[in-house]
Amino acid sequence: MAGFSSDDEVMLQAMLRQLFQSVKEKITGAPSLECAEEILLRLEETDENFHNYEFVKYLRQHICNTLGSMIEEEMEKCTSDQNQGEESGYDTVVQDVTKRTQESKEYKEMMHSLKSIMMVVVESMINKSEEDDETRSQERQRILQEKRGSSCTGNCSDSDSSFNQSYKFCQGKLQLILDQLDPGQPKEVRYEALQTLCSAPPSDVLNCENWTTLCEKLTASLSDPDPMFTDRILKFYAQTFTLSPLHMTKEIYTSLAKYLELYFLSRENHIPTLSAGVDITSPNVIRLLKKVRLLNEYQKEVPSFWIRHPEKYMEEIVESTLSLLSVKHDQSHLASQKILDPIYFFALVDTKAVWFKKWMHAYYSRTTVLRLLEKKYKSLITTAVHQCVQYLELCEAVKADGILGHSKHCGNKQKNFYYSGQELQYIYFIHSLCLLGRLVIYTQGRKLFPIKLKNRKDSVSLTNLLVLFTQLIYHSPSCPKMTSVAYSENFSPASMVTDILRILCDQKECAVECLYNSTVTETLLQPIHNLMKGTEAAPHCSETALIHIADILARIASVEEGLILLLYGETMNSSEEESPTGAHIIARFSKKLLDEDLSIFSGSEMLPIVKGAFICVCRQIYSTCEGLQALLPYGLHESIAKAWRKTSLLSERIPTPVEGSDSVSSMSRESPTIMAWEDNLLDDLLNFAATPKGLLLLQRTGAINECVTFMFNQYAKKLQINRQKKFGYEVLVVQVASTAAGAVALQNSGFISALITELWSNLECGRDDVRVNHPKATPVDPIDRSCQKSFLALVNLLSYPAVYELTSHQELPNKAEYSLREVPTCIIDVIDRLIILNSEAKIRSLLNYEQSHIFGLRDFIIDGLSVERNHVLVRINLIGGPLERILPPRMLEKGDDPYPWPMFSSFPLPPCYLSEVPQSADVKQDSDIGKLLSCFKMSDKQTEWIENCRRQFCKTMKSKPDSVSGEALGELLEKFVLHLTENPSECYFPSVEYTATDTNVKNESLSAVQELGMKMTVRYGKFLNLLKDGAENDLALVLKHCERFLKQQQSSVTSSLHILEWIHAELSWNYTGHDWFVSSLFLIMLGDREKTFRFLQHFSRLLTSAFLWVPRLHISKYLPADTIETGIHPIYFCSTHYTEMLLKAEVPLVSSAFYMAGFAPSQICLQWITQCFWNYLDWIEICHYIATCVVLGPDYQVYICIAVLKHLQRDILQHTQTQDLQVFLKEEALRGFRVSNYFEYMETLEQNYRPVLLRDMRSIRVQST
Repeated sequence: MAGFSSDDEVMLQAMLRQLFQSVKEKITGAPSLECAEEILLRLEETDENFHNYEFVKYLRQHICNTLGSMIEEEMEKCTSDQNQGEESGYDTVVQDVTKRTQESKEYKEMMHSLKSIMMVVVESMINKSEEDDETRSQERQRILQEKRGSSCTGNCSDSDSSFNQSYKFCQGKLQLILDQLDPGQPKEVRYEALQTLCSAPPSDVLNCENWTTLCEKLTASLSDPDPMFTDRILKFYAQTFTLSPLHMTKEIYTSLAKYLELYFLSRENHIPTLSAGVDITSPNVIRLLKKVRLLNEYQKEVPSFWIRHPEKYMEEIVESTLSLLSVKHDQSHLASQKILDPIYFFALVDTKAVWFKKWMHAYYSRTTVLRLLEKKYKSLITTAVHQCVQYLELCEAVKADGILGHSKHCGNKQKNFYYSGQELQYIYFIHSLCLLGRLVIYTQGRKLFPIKLKNRKDSVSLTNLLVLFTQLIYHSPSCPKMTSVAYSENFSPASMVTDILRILCDQKECAVECLYNSTVTETLLQPIHNLMKGTEAAPHCSETALIHIADILARIASVEEGLILLLYGETMNSSEEESPTGAHIIARFSKKLLDEDLSIFSGSEMLPIVKGAFICVCRQIYSTCEGLQALLPYGLHESIAKAWRKTSLLSERIPTPVEGSDSVSSMSRESPTIMAWEDNLLDDLLNFAATPKGLLLLQRTGAINECVTFMFNQYAKKLQINRQKKFGYEVLVVQVASTAAGAVALQNSGFISALITELWSNLECGRDDVRVNHPKATPVDPIDRSCQKSFLALVNLLSYPAVYELTSHQELPNKAEYSLREVPTCIIDVIDRLIILNSEAKIRSLLNYEQSHIFGLRDFIIDGLSVERNHVLVRINLIGGPLERILPPRMLEKGDDPYPWPMFSSFPLPPCYLSEVPQSADVKQDSDIGKLLSCFKMSDKQTEWIENCRRQFCKTMKSKPDSVSGEALGELLEKFVLHLTENPSECYFPSVEYTATDTNVKNESLSAVQELGMKMTVRYGKFLNLLKDGAENDLALVLKHCERFLKQQQSSVTSSLHILEWIHAELSWNYTGHDWFVSSLFLIMLGDREKTFRFLQHFSRLLTSAFLWVPRLHISKYLPADTIETGIHPIYFCSTHYTEMLLKAEVPLVSSAFYMAGFAPSQICLQWITQCFWNYLDWIEICHYIATCVVLGPDYQVYICIAVLKHLQRDILQHTQTQDLQVFLKEEALRGFRVSNYFEYMETLEQNYRPVLLRDMRSIRVQST
């Protein structure tokens, strides 16, 4: 205060006057003093000139001079603290500095000083204002006497302080306005009174006692012929709608709606007729449309706040609206002379019925709207349905060359001031269409149907309405092609109906009730059916209409219920012979489009789009196992591949544009179109890889490399997956990686390299484009959460065929030094850098300096990683099921001895990891197994004893499953297979003469994998007390005989795949893995090599051998040549394919969990089957698996896989949530699973699925797809 002079006081007064003058309009319009204060407090947010006011500049400079140095010091302190501690955001620093500043002594002194100064300045301004108060009062009285009370537009003078004014609108003023609004008053007086009313705060006006009378006078004055007067009233209404609460605006709205209702019912008003049309330049029409638009704008805004008020207010608004829209004039005169109803004018201002959409959105208002529509105003729905029916009949009546008003005008972009009767009918039709489309979304809305129409015998049901909508797609006229798409599609009936049907498809309950029935789908398919017959689909069925139809069909096919409808119809008949279902019609039509067998659209620019739309529908179907089965006869993969090759050639022939050439513009138009069409076709081919059998078809086309490259490009761009796709690229990658050719394609595309680079960046160095301020925390888990996703992506690729293909014939680099910038790019590099740490260079590159030196100080370091390492080493050196081996835990225990388990670092394995040797019981004397073996001594007919044997086997498995084991099991299998092969009808493969002896094969060598597997088998057999010393030589002879025996049945093949490579030393194509089925049979036969090989020779003639004995069909001459070249085994494209199909139907939660986890059931099932469930099941369950498939048939292989996944349902769902499903399924044994427990369930599966499965399994030799 010491430095505050009179000049400073005058300067501050001028600054405040400037500020008040600028914000005068805002604060005088505030309804209360509190609102005015709130406006001033928020001035910085609302006034763009806030920082230009001199008073604001003064305050900023004063604060800077007083507190500037202190704020800078606090900022430096915060920055210093941030560098020493954890990183904080900018917002946190600002908060800390602000808090410290406000708590400082300097801040408090500054605020006290400012308050003192401002009190002096404001007091001086008030005193000066009071001196002139009397003069202003006299001037005001003189103005009031001259103009009879017409007040000034503002409630305060320029020099007044806005805080000293009263915001209450007095009762006397309102009474004066009422008197002045009397129709007998002069025009000028009424106008001034209305202007005064508009200047007053609406809340004060509505709170006055005379408000009801004023409302009546305003409503009566709406009919005044003076447009300026009615505009003033509507302006007051608009202000009221904007600024007043619902209980006040409700009165305005209902009074305006009632006025319009009476206006339309009065015969004195000149309302246009339908034949005359509407001229929107007419003064009467302008005034009417303004009133309608004001109502409509409020209709669209009121749903956002009426839930905060009593329901009765909302009900009054809804009922007044429906009452107005339901007004109908006397229809006794001719239709051409029909007077327009209110609904026509509402359709003009809100063609798409946005108001109804907003009212139906919330349950709060929707229930009221639907209740009133049902009880009192159903005529509104009836007229809407009638309008749609009438428009469809008009479309059907018009010939192909006829032109409707819509098509005549849809290309006219010039502003139109006149609407003919035909255009009005069309606008009303669009409004009705949108209203009905929104209505049927909701359950109670659908209950309003059926609707009874006048002059019609039958009612319009919900299905009839959907059929009508569907017919509108291809019956309504199209806009001219030169019309811009955005403009023409805006009000095109086909586009609007398609939008409605899309919304219905997205609502599952609604779609099931409305769309998923044969009547609607047959209507959708009708134009396609007609086109294939060679007849015109409809008078106006265009390419655009077909694209819309395909869009809806694709959405239907993307949902399980819709897919079933398209595949089997409502009668669940999948036959395409007599009455083809939707899927067959769509597939035939798509094939004709691809093969260009339809001449109707030849040369059309939109033909590729039509093709793409219908292939998209097929893609939704063939990307499922059951859908692919239905579409197999059409060979769509071949047609798509052919079209892709043709398009690819066209894209290669597009020349480089030369400047000045006339062809530049045409090439610039064609090139993107061709490229997009090529990408679409590749995407369509890629989606065949969604199923095992589809992947076989894709590899037969020879386009697997291009498709995987396309997938990688999409993945690299991180493009969002289309909503109609049921899964992302993760599942496709898993399916592709389950085969050798797919793994090579993934590697060639750069996919594997990208995944490994991403893994390494997460694990070691981090991304180059991310700034790192602080080092990451040291992980405490064996796999850090930040790296888990990358590891799982790599695990998805590691099927046996992929691992063999990517690592065979390669050696570890074992470099002398590894640079920190050297990033792995392939599987071998990952193994070299992360798994096999067999040199100091690898340890130094992977671990810190201190950690690497600790290795020389201790034998073991007990931490999470060493515990995990010990678990892995014990696991890979032990063979057995969940009850046959003891694995150390993967976590440290609490207490003094955190890890009591011994470390396994050298042979032999510590004995604590070996479980007790199971007791081998002699079950041959068991009565049940005796009955089973006695079946072979009976002399019944072949078919009878087979069935008797199978029946007795099932009975034994259910009652005494443990008896089916040991020597009795070997005898059972030997005799059963021998008797089967004596029946020619049971033999699938021909008999092969084999004359080699032990001497012939003794000197032949086994592969390293076979040798290793043989040693593991013998070790496991001895553990089970099934083998004796010398069994290793016997097993080696059996394996060598099998290889020689199967070589006789192999076909020659030329392939770059390692899995199909020719071994020059042996002049053959040997199976690359270990033959776990032969090893299992060797143990079942208790190490008897002669009995084992004799059984295999007989067994090789049965169909079951193709699916149990994996090497049986390795490059077999019994398979088609194109199947051999793919390197895909029938187990994958047949057994696991049907496993996925049955899993979806039988255990849908598990099926969904797989896709949510980005994993495929086929890959884990292939692993289980290939290794005969070794390490997953105990030995007796492995025996039961083999015996069940041999005795009951190869389809039981699928049923057992389904039973296993059903058994694991709870675990699978749990590990899907923890995001480690792949690791769980590949590592963990199948605890608690017994084949016998699920025998009745598998018998049910057999009854439902055996005919389909066996038919497909028998077709592997003659596959023509």
